[in-house]
Amino acid sequence: MTITAAGIGARRAMTERATLAPGRLSIPRVPALGSPLIWAGPALVALICCGAAVLGYITYAPYGSEAAFGIAVGAGAVVAMAQTLILASRPRLLEPLFGGLDRMYRAHKWLGISALVLMILHSQIEPDFERVVRETDLGELASEVGELAFNALLALIAVSWFRRLPFVGLEIPYQIWRFSHQFMGLLFAVIVFHQFFVDLPTGVDPSLSLLLNGFGLAGVVAWLHTEFLAPSLRRREFTVSAVTPHGDTTLVTLAPKGRAMRWRPGQFAFVRASEAGLSEPHPFTIASAPRADGSLSLWVRARGDWTRRLPGALRAGMGVQVEGPYGRFNFRKGGARQVWLAGGVGITPFVAWAESLTAADRQGIHLVYAVRTPEEAVGVETLAAAAARNPRFSYQVVASARDGRLTAEGLTQSAPFPLREADLWFCGPAGLKDGILAGLKAQGQSPRRVRFEHFEFA
Repeated sequence: MTITAAGIGARRAMTERATLAPGRLSIPRVPALGSPLIWAGPALVALICCGAAVLGYITYAPYGSEAAFGIAVGAGAVVAMAQTLILASRPRLLEPLFGGLDRMYRAHKWLGISALVLMILHSQIEPDFERVVRETDLGELASEVGELAFNALLALIAVSWFRRLPFVGLEIPYQIWRFSHQFMGLLFAVIVFHQFFVDLPTGVDPSLSLLLNGFGLAGVVAWLHTEFLAPSLRRREFTVSAVTPHGDTTLVTLAPKGRAMRWRPGQFAFVRASEAGLSEPHPFTIASAPRADGSLSLWVRARGDWTRRLPGALRAGMGVQVEGPYGRFNFRKGGARQVWLAGGVGITPFVAWAESLTAADRQGIHLVYAVRTPEEAVGVETLAAAAARNPRFSYQVVASARDGRLTAEGLTQSAPFPLREADLWFCGPAGLKDGILAGLKAQGQSPRRVRFEHFEFA
């Protein structure tokens, strides 16, 4: 999913997400809907958690089924939390296993939820080994601090999970939510201390401890990297060239201060504007193709406090920091016929794609851009220029207030070729995607492949 290069309201989990886009340097094709590749990463992390739980049960089975189950869910919780921190560090080598950073973050979210559930179970079935261990002072300390950190981590994970309180409509302030994420790693480090030094029954197989210690250390290292190393290693310095309002969306143009960032059209980056008092990183799709001067454009729509404040806080000459690129949304890996479907600010990656088109590109492409009013449409000049350059590219803006709501029938009538012979690339609200796909299926016009990235990271 991608938004517009602008940065629409960034995802709340990373910051209020404005537009997600694909992104990472080596960009293999984004898997088609249902492709086995996008399940490789989630299957792997689930298998690791289950493996740790099974090993925990087998190791402690001689001490009774209740004790073995308590250890099993505790082992699963430690490994799930460690993997949550590892994925939060945005490891580029793992991104292909998930089919993109957006899907990696969804796995990150569900690992956190799983850790919460497993921790609660573990706290309710705490094994008692007092009669089969020789207690030490360090083991006692590890047990006490581990219990305190355990309960605190439960609370922080719950805050993260229930960012938007159900039924009430209230939303935890982003600053509190982000702090909970930053502090989790420190509490997890205390739990790892607990795991290293807690007293164990005499003669117990050390395999489980080695596994949990290894994952625990990996999780702590990943957290330290995320909080203290990655910001300086991955960040590029840019200067604001221009800030151009367009209704509730603002076009921000950035120029590199030093070495330019390399990206592919459709990727996104995390942006922070510390000089403007907006130091939390927010993801935005880069709404422009790579240019000779290294400049890039972002469309920022006001969808949260951060993105509402950004246009007024930025001014020409101000410095911002950009981290990226990320994402695996790459239309050049698609078929000979393609339909691009954008909803609202989801036009961002498609604007970048259109800007990258040349007269030599042979793919037949039709873009349908759904907005509420014609005035909301952004990047139309870029689309028109692309259509003038390449006769195999066409586009249509569908404004619901003027033309009625976009339907599957309207999409098939708009396209210059049958949709069942084309790939469908989508970026926008999930409701639009689901409704269009259901309608196309009913018409017997299901696309050959459907490719999309989640509109939000959460």
